Amino acid sequence: MPRTHHRKQEAPAEKEDGCRLDKWLWAARFFKTRSLAADAVDAGKVRIDGDRAKNAREMKPGMRVSIKNKDMQMEVEVLALSNVRRGAPEAALLYRETEQSQRLRQQAQAGGADQFAERDRGMGRPTKRQMRDIQRFTGRE
Repeated sequence: MPRTHHRKQEAPAEKEDGCRLDKWLWAARFFKTRSLAADAVDAGKVRIDGDRAKNAREMKPGMRVSIKNKDMQMEVEVLALSNVRRGAPEAALLYRETEQSQRLRQQAQAGGADQFAERDRGMGRPTKRQMRDIQRFTGRE
């Protein structure tokens, strides 16, 4: 009896008219892994047009996405969709940060720079006495 060879079915071509929220966040390089992006969405740290979203939410150009991370908080407008993670220059073409978000981020960076006392490199941690002096000097007693 002759053997028949089964061909592997080819995966359907990806449709670029829509993509999942967690995939888009990963492709736009807001998160290192897709699972981190999914966890952030589940925790409510990602909002679309001001509302909580789910991972499977279909993304469309023109949506506003607010992303809250431990390091940053930004609001972006979706310009293009992608299910594939590419280099940072290409990922930056997927979104545009709003002007208000840029202003707030710059203010946060400027405000955070003077909150820490500068120490010479290699000095180690301050002693208890030095900490008391620092607290007295900065008025945080």
